[in-house]
Amino acid sequence: MLFVVGIVIVFGSVLYGYVMSHGQLLALWQPFEILIIVGAAFGAFLLSNPWHVVMSAFRMVPQVVMGSRVNKAMYMDVLGLLYDILNKARREGIMAIESDVESPESSALFARYPAIQANYELANFIADYFRIIAAGNLTSFELESLMDQEIEARLHELEQPGIAVAKVSDALPGFGIVAAVLGIVITMGAIGGDVNEIGGHVAAALVGTFSGVLLAYGMVGPIASVMRHIAEDEIKLYEASKSCIIASLNGLPPQLAVEFGRKSLFTHGRPTFDEVESKVRSR
Repeated sequence: MLFVVGIVIVFGSVLYGYVMSHGQLLALWQPFEILIIVGAAFGAFLLSNPWHVVMSAFRMVPQVVMGSRVNKAMYMDVLGLLYDILNKARREGIMAIESDVESPESSALFARYPAIQANYELANFIADYFRIIAAGNLTSFELESLMDQEIEARLHELEQPGIAVAKVSDALPGFGIVAAVLGIVITMGAIGGDVNEIGGHVAAALVGTFSGVLLAYGMVGPIASVMRHIAEDEIKLYEASKSCIIASLNGLPPQLAVEFGRKSLFTHGRPTFDEVESKVRSR
């Protein structure tokens, strides 16, 4: 929703200010200039990134428009799932959760939290470390070091789409200049012709520069920034999971271990102590 509001304000204020200055909106309509700028930028985006980054960027578009899928409800689900796993392991033994962590996609425990189960990478991150705990004798320090490495790698993956789009934003003013130069080439070819025709060509060339700069700083740059925020929100789910698991491995009971995870979350979406306690007590 904020995306739509922001786009309306950016383009609305620019165009309204232009019209109020007695500008003609039709003069800004230069589809071939837009084709040159947007087409070249998109081609450069494909040229400079591997396929998985391109697809990740497109998959993030719904979250850019509608808002991050990581919210308070998802934070509650992660904490609730971890509590359920830790509580079951504490009551019935670590081997009791073996079937759940071996195949989280078919686990009844994971199925209580469909948003987490649908997040393949996160569900497997949680399951993998409970497998390691059940299979070996790693110390909490060794396990934490391993988790940190994986979280760092995952953050790098999540940030790649935002970085790629930011590079497109940096390039757009340059492509605007390319469109403007091509417009000037056309203008030079019309020298000696009708003055109005020459003026129209010059205006089209200037619109190329204008469009490149506006798209870079008014749309594509902000989209890249939103993608980075989405990546930061997502990685908090992993960090909360790590905190819970390490706290439990250090001997804390499930309810206190979950509190360690809660404290690692951003404050703007963090559930309160009472909310988490109420959720785990309902189990």
